[in-house]
Formats: sequence, C-alpha cells, structure tokens
Amino acid sequence: MKCLSVSQPFADLIISGKKSIELRNWTTNFRGEFLIHAPIKIRTQDCKRLKINKKLVTGAIVGKANLYDVKKYETISEIKKDRKYHFAGKNFQNKKYGFMLKKAKPFRIPIPFKGQLGFFEVKLPKTVVKNKEIVADIIDEEFRYQWIGHH
Repeated sequence: MKCLSVSQPFADLIISGKKSIELRNWTTNFRGEFLIHAPIKIRTQDCKRLKINKKLVTGAIVGKANLYDVKKYETISEIKKDRKYHFAGKNFQNKKYGFMLKKAKPFRIPIPFKGQLGFFEVKLPKTVVKNKEIVADIIDEEFRYQWIGHH
C-alpha cells in the first residue's frame, strides 16, 4: 500500500479530519487510499502557531486517508484562500500543489515505521491474534475494530 510522510502536527490534523489539503511542491498521478506516516521530527513552531500542545505520535504510521484529486495553485493568493483547509504558515511560497484528501481515519494503535520521501510502498507484516489461529492483515484488523467500536 502507498504511504506518505507528513510532519507533525499536520499528520494529526489530517487523521482527525481537520486538514483536507496537503501542500506539496510536486504533483502525483496517484489517486486512492494511502497510509499516513508521521516522521520523528515535530515542527514545534507550527504546534505553537496552531496552539497544539498534546503529545503527538512520531516515527509511525498513524492513519490513512484517500487522495481524490490534486489542485494546482497558480498564485500565492489562491493558496492563502485555502488556508483553513491546509493550515500552512508563511512557508508555502514553493508549494504549488494541494493534495485533496477525504475519508481520513486514525489508527487505534500506530505502527512503528521509518518514512521516506514522496509516496512509498509499505508491506505491513501479518499479525497473529493471541490464543487463536487467525492471521489477519493489520489494516483489516484496524477496520474491524473501528466497525465494532461504533456499534
């Protein structure tokens, strides 16, 4: 499955459903569901600016989202107009593309993982449920948990 590293606090904003545009200086033809990885480094200035003071998960895959379109920004004023969707500070001059996201969901248990640049492939290990002989993919297990937890 594809995965994208997004610095904290932005990864947390995406999986909580608050951030629906991820700014990048490159585009992609990829569309569909992907994993969200939070690298070890936290952008502390952005945490202060956005008044986020909770403990953020780092060095792990923290959730997933769906990339349904890429918006090309022609001017800085266009980027500023979408600020409530991407939460970028003043450091977006070299950003020209907005990855349009929907259906974001956090994982109940983050998966420790080392990130990479751009979209990268992740093959998650199988997990064995204790005291049973069931082997399930971690993502499917998470999905089942979310389903059961909401009924």
